[in-house]
Amino acid sequence: MPEGHKLCLKCGEVKPWSEWHRNATASDGLSTRCKVCRVAEGRAGHLKRHYGLTEAERDEMVASQMGLCVICLKAPAIHVDHCHKTGSVRGVLCFNCNSAIGKLGDDPDAVRRAAAYLEGSPWKPTLVAPGVYRLPS
Repeated sequence: MPEGHKLCLKCGEVKPWSEWHRNATASDGLSTRCKVCRVAEGRAGHLKRHYGLTEAERDEMVASQMGLCVICLKAPAIHVDHCHKTGSVRGVLCFNCNSAIGKLGDDPDAVRRAAAYLEGSPWKPTLVAPGVYRLPS
């Protein structure tokens, strides 16, 4: 092994020490896996813990969407979207669309009101009694 290098137990590559995270408890002071492998494992672990998906399952979803966000149909689909109540995965969206849905509280009625607003027919409730509103149909 060349001086200042270490073998990654995950990818099997010999890499310089600068490609490793520090680990004070290890005999050589370095992690057992290189930075690239640790990042990949962290990403895969996040998908599994938070959404119950493997990277292959996520990639299959993205491929079924032709790689695009199903809302804007422009940006790459890279963010897993899920229902915050049930935890079920709905699809893979771009950052902006996933964020917009979250900011609207995952509320389909709020999304419909936003669409009506954008189309020029803003949502206007009618006051029928003090504190009681009738929604437009």
